[in-house]
Amino acid sequence: MKVGAKHYRSIWYDYAEQVVKIIDQRWLPHEFRVVDLKSRDDFAVAIRDMWVRGAPLIGATAAFAVAEEMKRDASDASLDETWEVLHETRPTAINLRWALNVMRDRLRDVPESERAATAQALAQQICDEDVECNRQIGLHGLEIIKKIASTKKPGEVVNILTHCNAGWLATVDWGTATSPMYHAAEAGIPVHIWVDETRPRNQGAQLTAWEMDSHGMSHRLIVDNAGGHLMQHGDVDMVIVGTDRTTSHGDVCNKIGTYLKALAARDNNIPFYVALPSPTIDWTLKDGVAEIPIEERDGDEVTKVWGKMEDGRVGQVQISPDGTAGGNPAFDVTPARLVTGLITERGVCEASAEGLAALFPEQVLD
Repeated sequence: MKVGAKHYRSIWYDYAEQVVKIIDQRWLPHEFRVVDLKSRDDFAVAIRDMWVRGAPLIGATAAFAVAEEMKRDASDASLDETWEVLHETRPTAINLRWALNVMRDRLRDVPESERAATAQALAQQICDEDVECNRQIGLHGLEIIKKIASTKKPGEVVNILTHCNAGWLATVDWGTATSPMYHAAEAGIPVHIWVDETRPRNQGAQLTAWEMDSHGMSHRLIVDNAGGHLMQHGDVDMVIVGTDRTTSHGDVCNKIGTYLKALAARDNNIPFYVALPSPTIDWTLKDGVAEIPIEERDGDEVTKVWGKMEDGRVGQVQISPDGTAGGNPAFDVTPARLVTGLITERGVCEASAEGLAALFPEQVLD
């Protein structure tokens, strides 16, 4: 995707400077900052403190972290320690563990003298594959939007609601939930995006809205609780969200508040789709509510908000009484029964064990 007239990925290796660079998302939409990640601690902090966020991007960042560490110390001990340090940063997003496992398992069989070069190539491969996955997700999701546009809204705008940020900033490029939107716009289908603010960190207000504005997409920012009202009044034609972990039976874990959107969509007979690359599927889990660990983040994210001050500075303000603590579960689980379909790089399937097995027969399910 582009920022201004220049194409960016959310993370990349600058071969001229020989350093990994990221867009530091903490400052968006008010400031566009590119920062370097050099040490293992740099990568861990960037993931934990959400300089980068979104399951696919977290995985790509972890892969580059391993590659950079292999340049410093290519021993088995360093490989194992790096896996542990990075794995502890964000417990819910399965792509983190997936990427770390890919890196560790592949590098185990590589001589230490070759590990740095192999790790660099493998991290780049993970990034490139993520971009292609998300492009394919967009093409499959486009067919759903085309059908709505031709059968239910001929000649009219297709209104899509999304929650949090599952855009290119949450992946290496294209995004998951936003990829069908971008492809629809490129295909000349008029779409309008309802952007949930997504408290407490406001990724919708700060990131998705910035993406939509940067790409000239018709959109409007709404408070999290407005979605049901819009659905009742016929102003939403479909919902597309992303996911940080999906079980083998189709339960979907995503940013807190997604479950409520799914309930509202079901009550109003509105299709609710989840867009995901296959590394986001946790084939070891069946019951998302019982088995997916939900990250509890700092209560300050609830009691305080970031924004632009009247003097133009970007800063934080407190919105609650001094004695009030914030409770901050970062994710919730939407049961498969509320999901119309899963949009993957291989196609669209029912949110069920059978649906996923049809697209991914190489996975062993019980």
